Amino acid sequence: MTMKPFLPLLTVGLFLLSACGLEKPPASLKFPDDKKAAAAPEAAAPAPVAPAATEAPADPKLAAGKAVYDANCAGCHEAGMMGAPKPGDKAAWSARIPQGLEVITKKSLEGFQGKAGMMPAKGGNASLTNEQVSSAVAFMVDKSK
Repeated sequence: MTMKPFLPLLTVGLFLLSACGLEKPPASLKFPDDKKAAAAPEAAAPAPVAPAATEAPADPKLAAGKAVYDANCAGCHEAGMMGAPKPGDKAAWSARIPQGLEVITKKSLEGFQGKAGMMPAKGGNASLTNEQVSSAVAFMVDKSK
């Protein structure tokens, strides 16, 4: 039996393996002998959190907006999904803020699709009130000035 029929399969197999994302094999495949070491791997030190990100704003409307943002908006905005600007990213908000809080709020309530992305009405959560959306927008704009 010759290797010629298997050469294309080998080539395709190597191509697929190279596409899995591993640039090099792992350094070691050793498993810990101690069950305690296997059960409790060392956790990496948590990244420092900016104090402003965890503290509630002094203004009650902004504090309410932060609560709405944390519960409903952060999933997309923190990840930048669908072009969502991250609060505090002055460059991302620089074209939005001059439009005015009313325009940004209206687009957030009604939803829109633009060049940089899209947003579903009320961020996809129809149960939010207009006041809740408005306060979340005010929080994001205030953080991004």
